[in-house]
Amino acid sequence: MVKIQRFFADYRKQIVMGTTILLILAEFFHFIIVMNLPYQVIMAVVGLIGLIPILLTAISSLRVKLISIDVLVSIAVIGAFIIGEYNEAAIVTWLFMFGEVLENITLQKTRNAVQQLTQLAPQTALVLNDDGSTEEEDVDFIDPGTHVLIKTGAKVPVDGQVLTGTALLNEASVTGEAKLIQKQAGESVFAGTIVENGVITVNTTAAGDDTTFGKIIELVEEAQDSQTKTQRFIDKFSQYYTPFVLVVSLLVGLLTRDVRLAITVMVLGCPGALVIGVPASTVAGIGNGAKHGILFKGSDVMDRLHKVDTMVFDKTGTLTAGQPKVAAVEVINGDRQTIINQLVAIEQQSDHPLAKAIQQLTTTESPIVSESKTIKGRGLQAKIADHEYMVGNLNLATSFLGDNQALQATVSRLSQEGNSIVIFANASQTELAVFGIKDQLRPDSTKALQQLKQLGISNLIMLTGDNQETANQIATALPLDDVHAQMLPQDKASFVKSLQEQGHQVAFVGDGINDSPALAQADVAVAMGSGTDVAMDVADLVLVNSNLSNLVRGLKLAKHTIKNMNENIIIALITVILLFIGLFVGYVEMASGMLIHELSILIVILNSMRLIHFSAQN
Repeated sequence: MVKIQRFFADYRKQIVMGTTILLILAEFFHFIIVMNLPYQVIMAVVGLIGLIPILLTAISSLRVKLISIDVLVSIAVIGAFIIGEYNEAAIVTWLFMFGEVLENITLQKTRNAVQQLTQLAPQTALVLNDDGSTEEEDVDFIDPGTHVLIKTGAKVPVDGQVLTGTALLNEASVTGEAKLIQKQAGESVFAGTIVENGVITVNTTAAGDDTTFGKIIELVEEAQDSQTKTQRFIDKFSQYYTPFVLVVSLLVGLLTRDVRLAITVMVLGCPGALVIGVPASTVAGIGNGAKHGILFKGSDVMDRLHKVDTMVFDKTGTLTAGQPKVAAVEVINGDRQTIINQLVAIEQQSDHPLAKAIQQLTTTESPIVSESKTIKGRGLQAKIADHEYMVGNLNLATSFLGDNQALQATVSRLSQEGNSIVIFANASQTELAVFGIKDQLRPDSTKALQQLKQLGISNLIMLTGDNQETANQIATALPLDDVHAQMLPQDKASFVKSLQEQGHQVAFVGDGINDSPALAQADVAVAMGSGTDVAMDVADLVLVNSNLSNLVRGLKLAKHTIKNMNENIIIALITVILLFIGLFVGYVEMASGMLIHELSILIVILNSMRLIHFSAQN
């Protein structure tokens, strides 16, 4: 039986084409030559061919104690044969098979986003040997530490770090952003991205399914196979609905003594559009998100996200870039550029986050630092051309310089503006400057929060471990409803829980290990793709390119997908109701009803496919 089922599945399209030709031939005998016997024989053959795969599937479902749509159609077709309605049997089975072919074609299109991702996954890599030669190797057999050569036009086959060379990469497959990114030694690259120009050698950190790209594909495939509460309800509903239709058709047959009417009730009562509509929306919606770097870990996430009324944001790395930059340079004494040159040269000796921010400043020359000594918790002292300098906080500056009113006033003002302070000075104070460093808002933060408000998020709240002064400075530039500072990880989780106890549906957006308790507590956990693995593991929704505008897109997509599901349910229910009304008033027959039934299935699938082309501008 399994072999026969596989045969009909493998050659479904050819069988439909063959039976279509037979139906045309039958109609030729019926209307042109007017020969009833060949017409009836051909119709019986078509009905029998169509019945076999439907009946085998029905038997399989009955074995697991499930009364499926195939059971109803099988009984209806067998009944049509018994009463001699071969033409009805043929048309119903042909429509059923033809409908399945069209459904498979259209459903396949809804999975295109994942297929396109899978096709982007490279299968081989050009491994660089110790002697300088190269050989092609399957990515699944490449270990971390392997050196891989990647040329212009090639796909990056592994995750890793650039060892040599520079290149322009298209990272759209991972981040959803099509702009080219320049990569050079020390920077990370991801499998599935494309080298548009340049040649690089990469030290492998992950390959195959372990790469970022491989995990994205796995996440999307798992998500597309997941179910919303609505879908689970409909699946359960159909288990009881189908036997109900069977009982109703038997009662109709017994009461009316009209076997044809009872058989028609079975055919028209099939809940095909109802069953297929919700998963079709799910597959299309999740695929659309994946294409734009928005990874929903299940369709149930969409269901929860569209109900969210409160969004809570961690500050660092979420609303801000998480990379401090020099925001102010206040020179009290000396030449500005000379001071910057000397400070950058000294800070090259340190890997402190504030030092890294200063290292980004533009220099015109690089003086040589002869000595450098770290003073724990305060800064460092260094020598340049036998002149002694200090770099550090106000405590170090006071001990090094004594009281300086101009310095203290400048430090106080920059601190009130939310800056971390780095003071640079020489012993004679002929060179003295204060550098204000602070984390910068993401360019899209303000606009994204405004759009979230427009989408119905009534409460936008920021939580941070920073002091209240710094938090308030950030908050003034954002359309936030509330700000809470000096929050420990457990405090953030408790705060989210308190909001839930007040009846709010809460989404938490974060990126770090310290955000994990709050992410786990939230109704929807959103992680920035630039964050830690722990945060992304806990999250329900991952924004691959750490762009808050994608949070807006994700919310719009979730709302639109749920709306699309509901539209499909309404279409399916209205179709069944109208079919039964038409049947009992005499306007619908078995064949015409089956045609309408199959069309309704196609309509809900085509409606779902609109999600593939949905954009944030819709």
